[in-house]
Amino acid sequence: MRWAQALGRRALRIRNLRWWIVALICAGTMANYLARNSLGVLAPELKTALHMSTQQYSYVVGAFQLAYTIMQPIAGALVDRFGLRIGFAMFALAWSAANMLHALAIGWLSLAFFRGLLGVFEAAAIPSGIKAVAEWFPARERSVAVGWFNAGTSLGALIAPPVVAAVAIWADWRWAFIVTGAVGILWAGAWFAFYRSPETHHAITDEERALIAADRPATPAQRTPARDILRLPRFWVIAVPRFLAEPAWQTFSFWIPLYLATERGMDLKQIALFAWLPFLAADLGGILGGYLSPFLMKRGVALIPSRIVGISLGAVLMIAPGCIGLVSSPYTAIALFSIGGFAHQMISGLINTLSADVFNPAEVGTANGFIGQAGWIGGLIFSLLIGQFADTIGYAPLFAVLAVLDLIGAAVLILFIRRLVLPSPAPVPVEELSR
Repeated sequence: MRWAQALGRRALRIRNLRWWIVALICAGTMANYLARNSLGVLAPELKTALHMSTQQYSYVVGAFQLAYTIMQPIAGALVDRFGLRIGFAMFALAWSAANMLHALAIGWLSLAFFRGLLGVFEAAAIPSGIKAVAEWFPARERSVAVGWFNAGTSLGALIAPPVVAAVAIWADWRWAFIVTGAVGILWAGAWFAFYRSPETHHAITDEERALIAADRPATPAQRTPARDILRLPRFWVIAVPRFLAEPAWQTFSFWIPLYLATERGMDLKQIALFAWLPFLAADLGGILGGYLSPFLMKRGVALIPSRIVGISLGAVLMIAPGCIGLVSSPYTAIALFSIGGFAHQMISGLINTLSADVFNPAEVGTANGFIGQAGWIGGLIFSLLIGQFADTIGYAPLFAVLAVLDLIGAAVLILFIRRLVLPSPAPVPVEELSR
């Protein structure tokens, strides 16, 4: 019997298993963002059905953002404490149930309550993904891995407009929340069934386990207490640009459909046809931004500077959506949004990769949770500003501010690059990069 079990395990070995792990994480972030972006797609209809003003809608968005902001470091710490397999699956089940509860909303207050619940549980997604990348990938591959799993955020946002609109037209908006929530339940089961750490996964090859272990310090690093992480200069050098960059993505996720409806005159069907394009471009930005870093490293650029070059390029491209107020065609506006989606996901993926670069795997979930919290504080503040001023001064000046914020964030990274000290620096052989 033992011989048969051992033979079966050998037969199940999968080469390059770490990339299958990334695909599984990508599917999880897709489920996460499909549920999250359902609100934005349904916003024009919900404003009518639940008798909401633009300001009240901003409070609904803010409830999610506030809960998500508070929970990110807590969720990251819980995943660090209980492990990825159990922690990520339980959070996915919880966010799926919270999304389905949106169908019970009878006004903006109840919708805000359910939205807050969703924010509490969805906060685990990015810290969990970054922790998995830190566990499974050597440093030279992390930006590529983050680019692919981070593509799930924009893939989820990409499929949300056609999927949510189709369900809402076929049934109604309540069923749209139920269907998008059910997707997360299916993914949670798959994650719990298939995920293991590289040390214990039965399908990993000996060669891949050795490749991952070779990039780890000889002595396992100790987990730094949360209060000490907040005192580290390298934390703030990453957290400040994340604070400045995140408002753009949250504006795209929660406000593009409402902007297209109110200022560009599009109905739900037209939004379903075009609102996914910025998120398709975002996929390309996240993936290509991930490959940019190893491309530069092959040409002699060090690890941390290679990340910052990509972030700076993305910040320059963010000037495009800042100019939306200067164009009259709604299709040109969508094209500029698409450039912004490409640029932002390049920035976001590389900033998240930096947290995996400068914090060890035992603490990266907590550290990335705090960094994400900084970003979501920025997003919450900006969403409330949109709710306050969109009906009076319009969206155009607010979009222009987004471009300025990203340029400032890139400048912070350039000026304080020396603060991003790796815990155990080691040169990357050129022959390894060429593999």
